[in-house]
Amino acid sequence: MEKWKDHKPLKSMSFKSLKQLTAGIHACNDALRDGREIERLFIRKGNHGPGIEEIITRAKERRIPFSFVPNEKLDRLTNVNHQGVVALHALISYEELEDIIPFVYERGASPLVIVLDRITDVRNFGAIVRTAESLGAHAVLIPEKGSAQITTEAIKTSAGAIGRLPICRTPDLDRSLRYLQQTGLHLVAATEKAEHTVFQAGLSGPLAILMGSEEDGVSEELLTLCDAKLKIPMKGSTGSLNVSVALGIFLYEAVRQRAAV
Repeated sequence: MEKWKDHKPLKSMSFKSLKQLTAGIHACNDALRDGREIERLFIRKGNHGPGIEEIITRAKERRIPFSFVPNEKLDRLTNVNHQGVVALHALISYEELEDIIPFVYERGASPLVIVLDRITDVRNFGAIVRTAESLGAHAVLIPEKGSAQITTEAIKTSAGAIGRLPICRTPDLDRSLRYLQQTGLHLVAATEKAEHTVFQAGLSGPLAILMGSEEDGVSEELLTLCDAKLKIPMKGSTGSLNVSVALGIFLYEAVRQRAAV
């Protein structure tokens, strides 16, 4: 069953009505026990006690990212008595990559996955998902840490595509990339360091496109895993493109090649 297609499209929801925060030790523990979708937990540095330890344990069990932050950050997030812990609720339900890839193969389709390495700008993220969904990608994969949070701004920038395309989150991007390769996907990285262009590569089969951060591109560690490194030929004096624009070029070339097969 294509369960991620059963979700209510977020574009039809009122963004102002979405409650994004839970503050306080007991309230956060209740949210964790109830299985609510949580994007991230923020815990005050030096905050200890049974309630906090329970929150950390439950977060680890559910693979929910958490970080220790100064009290000032928590005060900026909410003006209620937060007791040193705030939960930022996810506006979507994350999917499992291991569920999606076999499902796509079972349908007789060729998987097309977008992988994002440290994309932190929410508008870039929204634009990427919008392009990926409109061109037929099957999923977007992001790391648990160091990635843009899915906020109402990201959802609006995506024109609701975030509610229609599976978003997968992984604690270990390296391992997830190896999984994609083991299941037959060709892993290509978009990088200015490449010798060959995207128009010289074969992109018609099972494919994962890896896009790097706005600051320094794909990390060297992940580049070593890739089956191919590809660049977009540039003729002007500008040395690089916005990451969402670059992805659009890669995806259009993949779609063009798939249509020709």
